[in-house]
Amino acid sequence: MRLARLAIALGSLATGSLGLAMPAHAQEEAGEEEGPHHVSLVIAATDIRGEDESAFTLGLDYEYRLSQRLGVGFVAEHAFGEINSTTLIAAADVHLWQGFAVQLGPGVEFADGESFLMGRIGTVYEFELGSGFTFAPQVHYDFSDGEDAFVFGAAVGRAF
Repeated sequence: MRLARLAIALGSLATGSLGLAMPAHAQEEAGEEEGPHHVSLVIAATDIRGEDESAFTLGLDYEYRLSQRLGVGFVAEHAFGEINSTTLIAAADVHLWQGFAVQLGPGVEFADGESFLMGRIGTVYEFELGSGFTFAPQVHYDFSDGEDAFVFGAAVGRAF
């Protein structure tokens, strides 16, 4: 299945980035801090729950850190191919431990000339790569009146 192969590839990327995350921790201890803004390019797969539909997904994720534990922002994603939909989400990121965060929020999905109210809940683990750059494997569950979907992938971003 295409999604299984994609999940294995993304997992391999996440595991490989562990070694790159170590120097960032040393910089953090030395007092180097990034600003409250963080923007990421999301590369993912969207899988419609209960159906055999999946699509390559590209997105943009912006977060403004209000505190060490809480960030707010937005997510804009487009699923190409079979699904062909655009999703806009007002997101809250709750940073629980080190790079682990829960992302949730309401949104709207546009597909086939219709719009659906939707919600998202998911997890993100952000690896700091140094100089403000990040790599974040993630998985989300989107629920709506239309169709529920899993979105899983990774984001490459930068804090500033």
